[in-house]
Amino acid sequence: MSTKQGFGQTATPKDVEEMVGMAQQEMEYRVELFNKLTQSCFDKCIEKKFKDSELNLGENSCVDRCVHKYWQVTAMIGQLLSSGRPPM
Repeated sequence: MSTKQGFGQTATPKDVEEMVGMAQQEMEYRVELFNKLTQSCFDKCIEKKFKDSELNLGENSCVDRCVHKYWQVTAMIGQLLSSGRPPM
């Protein structure tokens, strides 16, 4: 059984397998990125002695800034890599 790819092309089972593999790699990359972001911002922003069940204002602001900067740098590196230039 073949799957339509568009523009009159038909995907072979091998094509479908490759697409699923690429999607799985992308998901693994995103999960790894999320875990790194979470750990990095947690280490930077959250007090080691938990006093409350929720983040305080300072921790909340720190996490917001940390996540924003992390995504900016990740996007910048992605643009540099896609343009063929080294990130550093």
